[in-house]
Amino acid sequence: MNNEFLEKIKELGVHEYGIIPVENVPFEHEVREMCAANRCGSYAKTWCCPPGCGTEEECREKCMKYKNVLVFSTKGDLEDSFDFEGMTEAMVRHKAVSKKVRLLFKETFGDDFFALSSEGCGNCEKCTYPDAPCRFPDDMMPSVESYGIMVYKEAAAAGIHYINGANTVTYFSNIFFK
Repeated sequence: MNNEFLEKIKELGVHEYGIIPVENVPFEHEVREMCAANRCGSYAKTWCCPPGCGTEEECREKCMKYKNVLVFSTKGDLEDSFDFEGMTEAMVRHKAVSKKVRLLFKETFGDDFFALSSEGCGNCEKCTYPDAPCRFPDDMMPSVESYGIMVYKEAAAAGIHYINGANTVTYFSNIFFK
């Protein structure tokens, strides 16, 4: 990973980043159990979330085909800890930044990578799941959690902050690469 690329992702809106070996990614069954509890409301509704994204084993195997993972975050400032509108706006910004980073990665390093983001891909107003295949499989970015990754542990492994202070929200994405 070259410094020019890392400087550019900061310009795109990345708050922090770190690179870790894929062996250090904390895949944990409990994360998928949280998905099954449908706390975010997306379980069994999109190709980016379980069960549409695959089994725990399939998800882990897809990630383990790569050598490293770029873990990056965006940070949103909130009026207070109940600023749900601010959280939503920050998530929309995070998805936009993630798409830009993914495109820059592709332009810089080619197609041999796999990207995850937050809260499903958001490419379509209504996902085709389960009635038809994904319309844009090459642009889809499943959620980090849907792949069973414990984000706070991954952030620590990457040397970046999971929590960025009072009245902030932090979202995470991954790019797995060789």
